[in-house]
Order: sequence, then structure tokens, then C-alpha cells
Amino acid sequence: MRYPPVQRGLIALVQVLVMGVWFSASAVVPALARQWHMSAGSAAWLTTPVQAGFVAGAVGSAVLGLADRMRPHVLLAGCAAGAAGCTLVMAMFADGPSAAVPLRFATGAFLAGVYPVGIKLMASWSRPAGRALAMGVLIGALTLGSALPHLIGGLWRLDWRAVLAASAAIAFAGAIMAGALIRPGPQVPLAGRAGRPRQALALFAGSGPRLVSLAYFGHMWELYALWTWLPAFLAASSTAPAGLPAAAVSGIDAFLVIGVAGLAGCLIGGWAADRAGRVATAAAALAISGACCLLSPLSFTASRPWLLAFAAVWGAAVIADSGVYSTLLSELADRRYLGTALTAQTAIGFLLTIVTIQLIPLLAAAVGWRYALLALAAGPLAALAALTSLNHKMRPNEAAITITGRTTP
Repeated sequence: MRYPPVQRGLIALVQVLVMGVWFSASAVVPALARQWHMSAGSAAWLTTPVQAGFVAGAVGSAVLGLADRMRPHVLLAGCAAGAAGCTLVMAMFADGPSAAVPLRFATGAFLAGVYPVGIKLMASWSRPAGRALAMGVLIGALTLGSALPHLIGGLWRLDWRAVLAASAAIAFAGAIMAGALIRPGPQVPLAGRAGRPRQALALFAGSGPRLVSLAYFGHMWELYALWTWLPAFLAASSTAPAGLPAAAVSGIDAFLVIGVAGLAGCLIGGWAADRAGRVATAAAALAISGACCLLSPLSFTASRPWLLAFAAVWGAAVIADSGVYSTLLSELADRRYLGTALTAQTAIGFLLTIVTIQLIPLLAAAVGWRYALLALAAGPLAALAALTSLNHKMRPNEAAITITGRTTP
């Protein structure tokens, strides 16, 4: 029996609409830095609170088992509306970092009920043989949505408050759609009203889920720091075409690299994972993105077309494996507590992103933007080591899923 694609399409569309609030402030950092007299390092605090809020919200959700005890579409709709509301309040009333930082933290906390819950909903409508591609679609939607504020600000050169307000309005539309149209599918059951907070720790009990999570953590070390600071890297390394300000060009370039190339990478990664195997696909993506980290100083001095081509390859590779980890966890973890497992995994992963988001501007100040992104290579290298162990330590039935993307009879 084939499930109708409508629900999967709606879940992905909601992610596109809602996740724009994540980088809504990051997309207007130059304007905020000028108006609020912030340095580049201080401007990182407009992104870091979102990551910290996400971690706090994810930990709370995992401890309470919300993603497994509540109806997932209701939780998704409510949290999407909350994230949109915080962004709208910032657009209307924030007049400095002291007001913006708590609102960004609350935005991240609400998004902890959007992204992991979206993964669970997508898994509930996807059979194992095609689940990696479905996850690739979902992560691609998240990627495209996260890059939307860069496009809004780059194309129309709006005031920063207008960019945030537009992102909030789009997210409200996603919240309404989630509550009215999305429903959970048959593949992932509810855990029941009792809930088991200890399932968050059980994530590391089995070798399969533990190694998948370690690989995911290495992936996250690189991902969000690149997304946050790529516009600054591009702006520092290239000259804007005549007639356009550098901020607008870097915003459009960031949308193309993060959003468009990232979406393509997610779809290719999901398609390959269902055919060539989960681990092989993730390892290939990590090898490419790790090589891009190491080659970034050479690309810095390249002409603009070559720089953008390099950045597009990096933008596709850095996210291509993201859906693979969610797919593997959905196949290896206890299905009754999948929402809790996904939430715990993402909480730890996003905790790591706080470190790298803060680290990169410090490195840029010390050695310049040309060499600042070299530090991100540690993530892919660590993830590759975990994936290598995964291939050797999985039980035969788990290895079949990992290597072929299919369950054994």
C-alpha cells in the first residue's frame, strides 16, 4: 500500500513557512549592528539565543515526552504560532539586544516543537524503503525556509523590522496550515499518556542509535556555523556587482547557496540513501563538506563565479546527510518514543552549534575570514569516524537497514 503524498507535501510546506523565523534576525545582522552599535562578535548573540532556546525547549519536551504524548500536529501548530508571535513582537518593539535576546531565545524554544515533530510526522507517512527521500524533502524544506529571510532582505532591501514581520506572517500561515490540514500517519504510534522521560537517555543505550547520534553531532558542528557566517565569508571575499550594495548581494548569494543548493543536496542525499545505502551516502556528503572546509582558504581569493560554485557545492553537501541521521534513528529507535529520541538528539546537536557559532567570529578576528572556517572540518572528521564504527558494530538486521536502506524480511 502506497501512502498518498499530500500529507508529506503539507508537512514539508509547513517547515518552509515556519523555519524562516530561525534566521530572520541573522539575515539583517548588518542593519542591526549599525543601528544598535554591535560588533560582528556581538551580533552572533542574535543567532545563539535561538540555538540555546531550541536546546532548552527540546530538553523540556524530551523530559516531558511532549512529542510522544500530544497529538503531533497540534503541538506543531501551537509551537509554530508561538515562534511567529515572538518574531512579530521583536519586529514591532525591540530597540536593542536586551529586548531582542530573550525574544530570540523564546523563538528557539518554540521551534523545538516544530522541527523534531515535523520529522516524526514525516516518518509516520513514510515506509522504510522510501523514508530517506521523504526525510530529505523535509530537511530540504527546512533549509529553504531558513534561507528565506536572506532572500526577502536581499531582493527588496526592506527595513529590518519589515523582514522580521514578513517572516512572522509567513510562519503564522504555516501554523494555521499545520493545525487545519496535517494529521499523523500510521507508521509511528503514540506512546500513550504515561510517557517515559528516561527514553531521552536511552538514546545512547544501543550501539546503533548512539553511533548515529554521534555522527549527527559531528554534522551539526559544521552546519549551523556555516549557515550563520557564510554571508560574512562571501561579503569579505568578493566584490559586489556594480549598482548593488554588498549586503544585498551576500543575502541573495546566501539564499542561493543555503536555500537552493541546500534543497538540491537534501533531495539528492535522500534519493541516494534509499538506493546506495544510508551510511555510504552520509559518508560521501561528509567527505565533500569536510574537503570544502579545508579548501575554503583557496576559494576565498577566487573570482565570484568560482567562489559561488564552490559555495554551492558546500551548501549542498553540508546538509545532504542531515535527513539520513533522522531516517536511521527512526528505523533503529523504539518507535513508541521516536519523538522523544529525535528531540533529544537534536537538543544535543544544537547545543554544539552554540559553540561553533560563537567560535567562528573569534577566529575571524584573529586570523581573518579566509581561514576562519577551517575549524569546521573537525565535525565531518568526527562524524566519519562514528559512521565507520557503525558499519562494523551493527547487528545483522540493523546493518541491512544501514547499508541498503531496506529492512530485511
